[in-house]
Amino acid sequence: MQRHGAIRRAFIHKSITMPATRAWEFRKRLRLYTEPRTGEAMIIEERMSVYLDSLDAGNGEFLDELEKKAIENEVPVIRPGMQSLLKTLLAYGRPKRILEVGTAVGFSAILMAANTDEDCRITTIENYEKRIPEARANFEAAGYGHRITLLEGDALDVMRTLEPPYDLIFMDAAKGQYIRFLPEVLRLLRQGGMLISDNVLQEGDIIESHYAVERRNRTIYRRMREYLYVLKHTKGLAASVLPVGDGAALAVKLLSSVQLPPREYSAVQNADLQNPKGPL
Repeated sequence: MQRHGAIRRAFIHKSITMPATRAWEFRKRLRLYTEPRTGEAMIIEERMSVYLDSLDAGNGEFLDELEKKAIENEVPVIRPGMQSLLKTLLAYGRPKRILEVGTAVGFSAILMAANTDEDCRITTIENYEKRIPEARANFEAAGYGHRITLLEGDALDVMRTLEPPYDLIFMDAAKGQYIRFLPEVLRLLRQGGMLISDNVLQEGDIIESHYAVERRNRTIYRRMREYLYVLKHTKGLAASVLPVGDGAALAVKLLSSVQLPPREYSAVQNADLQNPKGPL
């Protein structure tokens, strides 16, 4: 508790100089990081997380307010570390066609639009009906309605109707479905394009024994481990998994056609999911 108090004193001072909405968000995240809850794990050491987030300059008034509102309503938005990484990759790659799988209220689509050139076009897919009108309203309010197209429906079904190539694909949908989406995602991604997958470390569950994971999360856990294995072991992909936010996987498509290993093979080659003795 003494260490947590030191973290608070050091970084509350930082929040004083922030815009009001960003300071509110920073303080809320500070509470999350310095008051760990039972059963939750930090991906990186908590003081480092708080420090790195304190360096963030924000995303402008509209996005900062949208992020604040989403957090208040418990709507998932990408974390500050992922925001920074995404903006850096966009600045470097300067994509012209982006596909996002998982819109929510539109935060990340707007972030990408705000950090790409005017001629960049973004297609985003959402299946949760209640969030679709809000996302569309947010696109218009942010001034990016002409650059962002929202497609409704099951992500896999929608992707099958799309035509390649996309320069960048951002995956932030149902985590247990990433492995199912991968063949279509790679079909749509151009050679040299990048796939970015968010939340791949599952709050640290990914390194635990199968038996240490809550029963209701075990299918997601198993499929995510398989997904990461496939990304790292598929010829034609150059992939890296980073402890940013809740984990980010970056994969560049090196070949025009990528052949994935059979799912039965990748599942067997994955780590021993039945190990009852603790972390693998």
